[in-house]
Amino acid sequence: MLRIGITGGIGSGKSIASRLFHALGVPIYDADSRARWLMENDADLRQQLTAAFGPDTYDAAGRLNRPMLAGTVFRDPALLARLNALVHPHVGTDFEQWATTRQRAGYTYVLKEAALLFEAGSYKQLDRVITVFAPLEVRQARVQRRDPHRSAADILAIMGKQLSEEEKMQRADYVLINDDVQPLLPQVLALHTTFSGLQGA
Repeated sequence: MLRIGITGGIGSGKSIASRLFHALGVPIYDADSRARWLMENDADLRQQLTAAFGPDTYDAAGRLNRPMLAGTVFRDPALLARLNALVHPHVGTDFEQWATTRQRAGYTYVLKEAALLFEAGSYKQLDRVITVFAPLEVRQARVQRRDPHRSAADILAIMGKQLSEEEKMQRADYVLINDDVQPLLPQVLALHTTFSGLQGA
């Protein structure tokens, strides 16, 4: 069974592409949502995060104090790196368990959707990587429509923490163009045909 990564910068539309694959019957592992779940529910990770970021990391009800943690790490690159170094190994283990279950179920391939696939090094777990590309101005407009509370400066700051689109395209095995001009579905169908024919090669 092939393990395929799918990534793209904020506003690129990687989640839309993933939903198209899912509609074709492909299992999707959403690394970002699983990371949030693990931070709430994995006892070992909770202990590590509390030790690293203090007792206010979780509130009195045991829920992750996301605003506090985000405000702390995004002001300090070293702390953000520390957070990622704690969370990403747990996500990697969780993905492997998930993928093994799908392999036993007979799937030809699965997708791991992650914003920081290259940055986190988790692409090393995968057989192929897709990146979803959209021009900067298209991405900005999408994010502003989706998150009207974000300023243009906020959006650019988030983009600045991610690899450039050019580097993602150079490092990926496949590129999906999602620029609101070229239809996305035929590109997804072509890749689905390719992956289905590889039979875990």
